[in-house]
Amino acid sequence: MTYRIVQWTTGNVGKRSVRAVAMNSTMKLVGCYAWSEGKVGRDVGELCGIEPLGVTATNDVDALLALQPDCVVYNQMFADLDVMIRILRAGINIVTTSEFITGHFFGADRDRIAAACAQGGSTIFGSGINPGFIQLFAIVSAGLSEQVTKVSVVEAIDTTIYNSPATEKPMGFGYPIDQPDLVDVTTNGSAIFRDGVLLIADALGVVLDDIRCDVEYAQTTEDLHLPGEWTIPKGHVAGVDVGWKGIIDGREVIEIRGRWRKGQSLDPDWELDMGYTVEVHGTPTIKTTMSFLPPADFVGESLDDYITLGLSIVAMPAITAIPAVVAAPPGIATYNDLPLLLPRGVLVTNPR
Repeated sequence: MTYRIVQWTTGNVGKRSVRAVAMNSTMKLVGCYAWSEGKVGRDVGELCGIEPLGVTATNDVDALLALQPDCVVYNQMFADLDVMIRILRAGINIVTTSEFITGHFFGADRDRIAAACAQGGSTIFGSGINPGFIQLFAIVSAGLSEQVTKVSVVEAIDTTIYNSPATEKPMGFGYPIDQPDLVDVTTNGSAIFRDGVLLIADALGVVLDDIRCDVEYAQTTEDLHLPGEWTIPKGHVAGVDVGWKGIIDGREVIEIRGRWRKGQSLDPDWELDMGYTVEVHGTPTIKTTMSFLPPADFVGESLDDYITLGLSIVAMPAITAIPAVVAAPPGIATYNDLPLLLPRGVLVTNPR
């Protein structure tokens, strides 16, 4: 079948989702929600830097729901829970990269999401690269060990060229290194990683006694001028190392850690193994590193060209899940509920 898709927003990740849907032979874009007024009435392809698609962006939610698509690809930077519930109640499935892995991030509102799915007969699934796909990778890796004592996921990235203060400031970047509530800022800003811990625990079939967040920081020793006219002053946070840890009987059994830095004036000066490291401690111990490279024929003309490749790996786990989500029973679905997600419609037999 061909899956009829409505795209929700065309921001950094949304643009890559539109591109992926447009190129996928099993999908058809039928509508798009424009978050900003200046995008209303414009061709979605034009908004995303590709050829015109014959689909006009709109902020008319009713009109988009009336299209009755098979799935909404929801890439809004921060989730609007009321809108998501409205989509689900209308009987429309959602795949999303917006603060959704298990739904526990939303606290008591998770019950509202589940109720909306039941009312509409719809399904919601959330992913990204981390949290999201990399937890699936860890779960699959754990299947190689006859005994497991700990599952660890580490993301280590130099984000100097990434222009998204709105998503990085909540992690603690740019704050004075001695701000009293700094740990609380990072704990709240990175809380979605808690859902990643829960996802792995569920896959292992264990109930955690506690989930703890530990944070370390590094400061810039000189004013750091970043893309987007953002400056981190000397003595402010330019490195964040946050770990969310699942505890059983006082011992760490699951860890999801993000280690991010900006610039070359960091104190302490962290070295990073760029990419993702998954380590399943056990019998045997399985260690895998994952990094991402541009295609052989890639010609990058600017830093933005390279950043967009990274955004693709955020968008694609949700896109790949669409057929399984459409076929799934109503409710909140995670990687632990869905079958193997197959990359349909992406093989190119005559690459240019």
